[in-house]
Amino acid sequence: MLKELFANEYVIPLIFGFTFGILTRLYLLRTDYRQYPTYPHGTMIHLALGAIASGLGAVAVPSLLKENYTAVTFLSLAAQQFRDVRNMERTSLQAVDETELVPRGKTYIEGIAQLFEGRNYLVILSSMVTTLATVLYNWWGGVIAGILTVLIARLFKSGKNLAHIVSVDHAEVRVDGPDLYVGDIYIMNVGSRDAQQVIREYGMGFILTPKNMNANVTISHPGQRQALLHDASTQLGVYTDEGEPSLTPLAKRDMKTGRIGVFLLPLIQDKEQAKAIICKVPILESTVRMPSEAPVNQRGGN
Repeated sequence: MLKELFANEYVIPLIFGFTFGILTRLYLLRTDYRQYPTYPHGTMIHLALGAIASGLGAVAVPSLLKENYTAVTFLSLAAQQFRDVRNMERTSLQAVDETELVPRGKTYIEGIAQLFEGRNYLVILSSMVTTLATVLYNWWGGVIAGILTVLIARLFKSGKNLAHIVSVDHAEVRVDGPDLYVGDIYIMNVGSRDAQQVIREYGMGFILTPKNMNANVTISHPGQRQALLHDASTQLGVYTDEGEPSLTPLAKRDMKTGRIGVFLLPLIQDKEQAKAIICKVPILESTVRMPSEAPVNQRGGN
């Protein structure tokens, strides 16, 4: 029975395609400081979806080669299922976000949901390319193609971070009467004397200066600023609790210059570590704006 199975010309290509598809999903799957996907249940869900995507991608190649185009329509069904996965991720994260001391925000959540949907398509691409290369060039062609697709997936694993678009400098946190400032940027009014004392003890401030026009517009997006506050508070801890609006980390914009004043209340009082964390905050795709590319802002534009 096993011998008859391997006599089929497409069995080996299918095995190679499925294997490299799974390897691609494993490589792209990571539980980090954000604890998402959760371990082990969230991880198993995404691995199972990766296995389904890998199988669909591998099977699509023999179907096309045998001109069985009806079978390929399953790919469109898979795309619909992965869009449903995106909706599921969005709903789950929004429910959890309501209990966060420093929420991710809707923009960050949408980015995570979109990312998990997109990675399933990368798995399909990896398994399809590997299967096709194995059919055309034998097993060694499949191995080379599989390794190349994993390397290509690596390019999509992580995008740019804030260090690419802003310079980050430490700034003094100053309480002037009831007014709170980070450097010369006004943050908020703090009326409680107890809250003022906590801010003097734990407060930490940074000023983010955009490097160009595009960075100015991108960093001003409320979703991007909320993602910054969430990541910093998650990794450094936060000295606050529910019902303490005066002890909430904030990021406010200087409307004249476009600079962002970041006010944090970290439990870990390490300025250099905090600066490094801010620099590594990912730039959310949905917040990116490029006004410099508009014809009206280009030299000679009409």
